[in-house]
Amino acid sequence: MFSGKWRNMDYINLLQWPAMVINILSVWLLTYQAKRMRHAGFLFSLLSNVLWVIWGWHVEAFAVLGLQLALATINIRGARKTD
Repeated sequence: MFSGKWRNMDYINLLQWPAMVINILSVWLLTYQAKRMRHAGFLFSLLSNVLWVIWGWHVEAFAVLGLQLALATINIRGARKTD
């Protein structure tokens, strides 16, 4: 059904693309003055952190894992402060 290229494709590697798009969207939302939009930005950023951690674990990018865990901590703090 699929050629060899698609059959053997590593789908976890594709996670970096939605992670990037979601991260850009989250930063866009964080620039709003409306509390609700900023809160959504922090939540989107947390989703991006989760996707980057999955991807980073898969490719053994340990610096990315450390960065995403630190950013997730900051995002949790930010989400709490916007409530």
